[in-house]
Amino acid sequence: MPLPDANTPFPDAPEPRLDAAGDVAAYVAALLASKRLGNQVVCHRVFPAAQAAYADPVRPFSRPVAAMLAGRGISRLYTHQAAAVDLARAGRHVAVATPTASGKTMTYLLPVLEEIAQNPDSRAIFLYPLKALAQDQLKAINELTAALPASSRPTAAIFDGDTTPHFRRKIRDNPPQILITNPEMLHLSLLPGHEAWSTVFAGLTHVVVDEMHTYRGVMGSHMAHVFRRLLRVCARFGARPAFVFSSATIGNPGELAASLTGLPVETVTASGAPTGSRHFLFINPEQSPSTTAVMLLAAALKRGLRTIVYTQSRRMTELISLWISERAGPYASRVSAYRSGFLPEERRAIEASMASGELLGVVSTSALELGIDIGGLDLCVLCGYPGSVMSAWQRGGRVGRALRESAVALIAGEDALDQYFMRHPADFFERPPESAVINPDNPVIAAKHLECAAAELPLTVGEPLITPPAMAREVARLEGKGLLLRDREGTRVFAARKRPHRDVNLRGSGGQFTIETTSGAVIGQIDEQRAYRETHPGAVYIHRGVSYMVESLDIAERRVRVAPGKVDYHTRARGQKMTEILEVSGEKTVHGVPVFLGRLKVTETVTGYERRANRGGQLLSIVPLDLPPMVFETEGLWWVIPKDVQDELDRRLFHFMGAIHAMEHAMIGILPLLVLTDRNDLGGISIPLHPQVGRACVFIYDGAPGGVGLSRMAFAKAEEALSRTLATVAGCPCETGCPSCVHSPKCGSGNRPIDKVACRFLLELLVSGKMPEKGDCRPECNEQQHTNNQKPGSGPALIKQAPPERYGVLDVETRRSAAEVGGWGNAYKMGISVAVLYDSSLDDFLVYRQEELPALYEALAQCNLVVGFNINRFDYKVLAGASPFDHHTLPTLDILEKVHARLGYRLSLDGLAKATLGARKSASGLEALAWWKEGRMDEIITYCKQDVAVTRDLYIFGRDNGYLLFSNKAGKTVRLPVEWA
Repeated sequence: MPLPDANTPFPDAPEPRLDAAGDVAAYVAALLASKRLGNQVVCHRVFPAAQAAYADPVRPFSRPVAAMLAGRGISRLYTHQAAAVDLARAGRHVAVATPTASGKTMTYLLPVLEEIAQNPDSRAIFLYPLKALAQDQLKAINELTAALPASSRPTAAIFDGDTTPHFRRKIRDNPPQILITNPEMLHLSLLPGHEAWSTVFAGLTHVVVDEMHTYRGVMGSHMAHVFRRLLRVCARFGARPAFVFSSATIGNPGELAASLTGLPVETVTASGAPTGSRHFLFINPEQSPSTTAVMLLAAALKRGLRTIVYTQSRRMTELISLWISERAGPYASRVSAYRSGFLPEERRAIEASMASGELLGVVSTSALELGIDIGGLDLCVLCGYPGSVMSAWQRGGRVGRALRESAVALIAGEDALDQYFMRHPADFFERPPESAVINPDNPVIAAKHLECAAAELPLTVGEPLITPPAMAREVARLEGKGLLLRDREGTRVFAARKRPHRDVNLRGSGGQFTIETTSGAVIGQIDEQRAYRETHPGAVYIHRGVSYMVESLDIAERRVRVAPGKVDYHTRARGQKMTEILEVSGEKTVHGVPVFLGRLKVTETVTGYERRANRGGQLLSIVPLDLPPMVFETEGLWWVIPKDVQDELDRRLFHFMGAIHAMEHAMIGILPLLVLTDRNDLGGISIPLHPQVGRACVFIYDGAPGGVGLSRMAFAKAEEALSRTLATVAGCPCETGCPSCVHSPKCGSGNRPIDKVACRFLLELLVSGKMPEKGDCRPECNEQQHTNNQKPGSGPALIKQAPPERYGVLDVETRRSAAEVGGWGNAYKMGISVAVLYDSSLDDFLVYRQEELPALYEALAQCNLVVGFNINRFDYKVLAGASPFDHHTLPTLDILEKVHARLGYRLSLDGLAKATLGARKSASGLEALAWWKEGRMDEIITYCKQDVAVTRDLYIFGRDNGYLLFSNKAGKTVRLPVEWA
């Protein structure tokens, strides 16, 4: 269907009045009257304007704050503002969750300003997830305090990635009373450098967290640890700040805030702010949602309505921007795309152009869902259901500020939830907002932050951060890897690295890939999991309306190289998945159907990609790929299909794999009704016979490594999930399956096999409970964590190692130095002055000269284990150069290799001996070389024996205790876990 141009506001609709520019009601009337689009509007609801409700705080404001409000013409507060201010002034932790544009800024700004007026030494940290929000906040503070005398105005400054090094130093040396920053700077700069920020942390009275609802899933799980680390540092300086959270309307603001901080939080959710009237329209288009969005945007441009169009993907954002630029005539330059992946300077320019009115329209992903100031808007077009009621209201709340009339148009896609609400619009308006979930126990995320916390301040046995069993297990695991190091007494734990913070990406559980053109210009970034699916070789990548072809995906360098190329198709990855059940953490039955919750290992392999035509979506070709698999552990739930149910479907000649595959897709599609997530955050696998279970299984799992709590909440609502999945499949009018019920847009097998009829029969049979599972379906887990029963704070589990029947400890002294033979690589030329072997069966030191090496080799061959320090890289090579010798057959333990493998760097024998044994080497290798030239063999032998004795005692200590001791770079004596196997 051809797209309209800007001269056709709505096809076949009456022409607008000449004075109708900016008239939302006229725009909606024209839409409803349109012959092409009017009958596609399945619901039109008008929310009338609401009057403000006011209240006074319990205690009057101090004179400076009262004068400041009076100067701004503010005589009273809205009810929710007054309630939140009272709690914050009392030092309580509070979460304010009210609609967009309800004046939440005052709920935290007023108590902070009052605290500063009363105590100039007090400090506050304002945390924003986006830099643009920080700029808006600084502007708001300056405007609000402009009426105060310059001498009494609070100081405020932004400290983020855009702050120049010069101003960073100035801010750090003389911190403002209000420090405006973002999660990354708190994590990367303030916390690891807390000694330099002592003025801030010692005087910290308030921590303001804006847009709290964005701290869910992966990022929320990260932030739960960042806030706990913040509280540890504050306690170090004797501060106990009050948290003030500001959030869009979500179902569990208090619970989320408490999960983020581990603190009790009170909530304020009833808004007293006034609102303008708002039209809400549901449109179920006959053409594609994007085509309809272009028509609505073109009509809005003609009327001068300031419009934002939200899309579900970067690609669709770029495509709609491209199409509107081709069709909008004189308005083409007044519309822009906006999404994550744009460079910061590009995003700032677009925001400024929208705020000034230079741009009339913007097409955005969720990147503009937050409260970035882009001026007053009239119309919000949702191109596809955003995935949650909360996001729909949050995005719709961007329009109609300043009590102006506004409109929100939800254009349905083919997705199951889109079509569900088109059939049940009342459910959307009556449905409460979803609850946000995080998972602080995610082992992948927790491990990274425990290392960061230990680098900031040593972890102490018994402190709350590492007391929970899950955290104790991670501490033990990190000690086992040498990333955390326990002190000699075993009571404090240090980080092995000084700044592990740089390896932590707060907005993802994996790494970031850089996207650059063949000329070397960086045009964006993409996370690791999406990189495999969206930027594989041959993929089409669109950036700011320009199509690029992916030439290479360099996984080792985390780099994607692209070249401009205009094509008439898009690409979609294909792949296959496998899952292994590692641990069961929950189980129950729903209508006789076993449902389990647990830890899974998922292996995903992208095997190829489809080329599909941009117009119509026709499959053009399938191109194979050879990419390495992505393997990660996560949380998931799985439905076990009772054997009698499977037998019944087989008896009726239904396609059983098609039935469970369709069930998997339909359930993933409907779960965002129950959990605050996007279907893209979930994965699924359907298996007709899982080897660990012995039954057919349908798996649904968190797409993020480690899991973020989505599966856990879905497991708690398993019965509702099953019934709603059946309702979705049964209620869809299609015959054989479609994206509104059992097809998935991201299915790696191209939605094959899928059997909707069989799926409906399967679900009806499961819900009926007529054929419950009679056998034991608890899986046999293939992995047992030996740290599961770890006593909190006891360190890594130490495995008692039995000594070998006979072992030897070897050291060799040479005749020539490395300099004399041309470098360490020529160790075979150094010659032997003496070799000493401690033989455990004799409990004696045996001395061999160069001419006696055959006897040494014979003695080594009798040992069950040969121990040395750098023996593989040095001693064996020296021996082989002096007399033919094949050391590869000897069972050898090289202590230095074990230390290096654990720490990533080498330690000296003398340093280990001093810290572990209180012993020292008696001399040095250079002295032994000088003695050889002087013929002082007795001194060489004594020195070599001492080295052997030290090496032997280190081996025995590590064998019996499971660790050695060394002095780290901070001068602390710490444990190095060892296992001599």
